[in-house]
Amino acid sequence: MHHCEDAPCATVCPVNAIQRVDGAVQLNESLCVSCKLCGIACPFGAIEFSGSRPLDIPANANTRLAPPAPPAPARVSSLLDWVPGVRAIAVKCDLCHFDDQGPACVRTCPTNALMLVDSRDIAQASKRKRQLTFNTDLGDLSLFQAQQGERE
Repeated sequence: MHHCEDAPCATVCPVNAIQRVDGAVQLNESLCVSCKLCGIACPFGAIEFSGSRPLDIPANANTRLAPPAPPAPARVSSLLDWVPGVRAIAVKCDLCHFDDQGPACVRTCPTNALMLVDSRDIAQASKRKRQLTFNTDLGDLSLFQAQQGERE
């Protein structure tokens, strides 16, 4: 699992509710103003919106003066969906930063298909793979090096 290097969601957030903390892109839900710009900017669709009804607005607040809102079309994107009286709060994976044992999905994956890696691990694995590929694919480079030397 890996979070964005540049995090376009953090760039567009007007209230800086999305920050990079220890390599993870974290969202402070209490700062979210429900503008949904982060969800639009995220190239991976990693940000969802979860409704939160303020305590002072009852769920059945429909009156003669405030009839119920018409239902949204069946296939509307969550970025366009809107329910009166409900604040759509951005929610995204925070790698369970509150849990010392790490992400719950990694711990509970029945096939161990998920791993938490940091950028150093990725760089080391990439370097090892390049070295193995170089050694395996090219084998003895003496002929290649001689040809290169003749061209100079």
